[in-house]
Amino acid sequence: MQVTRGYRVFQAVNAVVLTLVVIVTLYPFVNVVARSLSQEAYIRAGQVSLVPRGFNLHTYKLVMADEMFWANYRNTVFYTVVATAVAITLTTCYAYVLSKKQLRGRSALVGIAVFTMFFSGGLIPNYILVTSLGLKNSVWAIALPNAISVFNLLVMKAFFESMPTELEEAAAVDGLDTYRILWRIVLPLSKAMIATMVLFYAVAFWNSWFSAFLYMDQSDLFPVTVYLRNLIAGATGAGSVGAADADLQTAANIQAVTIVLTVVPILLVYPFVQRYFVSGVMLGAVKG
Repeated sequence: MQVTRGYRVFQAVNAVVLTLVVIVTLYPFVNVVARSLSQEAYIRAGQVSLVPRGFNLHTYKLVMADEMFWANYRNTVFYTVVATAVAITLTTCYAYVLSKKQLRGRSALVGIAVFTMFFSGGLIPNYILVTSLGLKNSVWAIALPNAISVFNLLVMKAFFESMPTELEEAAAVDGLDTYRILWRIVLPLSKAMIATMVLFYAVAFWNSWFSAFLYMDQSDLFPVTVYLRNLIAGATGAGSVGAADADLQTAANIQAVTIVLTVVPILLVYPFVQRYFVSGVMLGAVKG
């Protein structure tokens, strides 16, 4: 393949654009890390950008000594694991069913799923429903209302449709029923797609706070994201009644530390599923 001048220009422009995107994307996170490791005086003076000033680990020790922080952290891990397991199970089963063209009412089932992307029952009806079912103050208030993402469902459906039907036909001839075909044939060939969906769901549930804030009224049941939200709301409320500037800057340092401790674990998961993530997205997006 001959490399033309236009292609070189394209590569150069592409490299510049992607570099700028990376800088814009990483700057907020690097800034938060720098603030979490800086002393309050430098934060108060607005001298912290990308490099910590006055290296400080005292705030990390302060936050990590809070028992409520770790209780909420354990809740986050538990909620994420349970909700992701429920979501991936329901999404996989629903997508596999929708991928069968011989299914009666298939178009109606797809239409019902797509309809929910544009319309919902609303906040108050959802709250009444969850409350009437007795799901408040439980993991199911987080897992069940958000169990199926229609976008993930459609991606998995496209992936299952792209799989050769001859494999399932041969398995059926050998005497396997639908459930064993799904378990023994389809799922082992869908590791990349499943890993991608697990990552999507896990990140969404890990970062979610509104469902827990809405359906839970006991602080020991909150996820760590609600703990962080309360820190931010508390600092904002203190500022509105004229709290000292130093107190606000100390609160900003605590918030930065909590953000880092909240975000880093889910970031560490990505390298282990990166190869599945890239191939899974491509398999689900390209049919044939």
